[in-house]
Amino acid sequence: MAQLETLASGYGLIEGPVWHDEHGLLFSDVLFGGVFSLRNGVVTEVISHRRGIGGMAWHEAGGLVVSGRNIAFKRLGNDPSITLLDKNEDAGLVGFNDLTTDRQGRVYAGGLGASPVFADGRKPRAGDLWLIDLDGSAKVVMPDIQLTNGLGFSPDGKKLFHSDSRRRAMNCYDVHDDGSLGEKKVFVTPQKGVPDGLVVDAEGTVWIALAGEGHGVAGFGFDGRPRGFIRIPEPMCTSVCFGGADLRDLYIVSGSEGSGKEKGGGVHRLRMDTPGVFKSPARVKIPV
Repeated sequence: MAQLETLASGYGLIEGPVWHDEHGLLFSDVLFGGVFSLRNGVVTEVISHRRGIGGMAWHEAGGLVVSGRNIAFKRLGNDPSITLLDKNEDAGLVGFNDLTTDRQGRVYAGGLGASPVFADGRKPRAGDLWLIDLDGSAKVVMPDIQLTNGLGFSPDGKKLFHSDSRRRAMNCYDVHDDGSLGEKKVFVTPQKGVPDGLVVDAEGTVWIALAGEGHGVAGFGFDGRPRGFIRIPEPMCTSVCFGGADLRDLYIVSGSEGSGKEKGGGVHRLRMDTPGVFKSPARVKIPV
């Protein structure tokens, strides 16, 4: 059996892992800011300063779609952000957390009613799941997500899995051709930890990071039955993605909570028998 490797450590709260063939693993540090590239054992900061990035996706224009105080397009380096979808605090939308893309390159992004990380004086309240279409227009496709987290599609693109961390549930929706979603159904409720980031492999197993003392990643088949557990050293397992040339490297990231360190988050890798599914780049319109 393959052994878990620790590739990097010393981060506050790692989120948003995404694989890129040229840049390797890209990930953010929510608490201390920045986006980093891990390639051939070397970590390089590729975007400075920006904190709060809970989700990322590569855009075909040559940069990242990132979350946080808004959904924005950022090229690697110090180019300014271009806002794709802004917050609206008067309407109870204070920012965004995780996000993903579908086969067409549309972006699904989870809106936040209150920040789960940065104290803002607001009581916890629900947010909505948003869809940014190819023409740049945006709409709510699923309301009432208490704390939006991981998002990932089934191999055929017909189902979307979505973590609601505060409800400790992973939801599942049927996906329509126009990007709208069917009824919200609870897919699984993990017995330990809090469902956070997730990814789906080519056989349809959903691998979900378990935050809140979860200590790793749990796998569930399409029938909701457990398919395995991967333990990591840190209690706060935050997200997961597939990478490598054959998409058989499972990257697992973590945060500091419960580690006894201010910067106790790390990046781990495990070689898997079943590969992941290629994630299409974002193709949504970037405002001029």
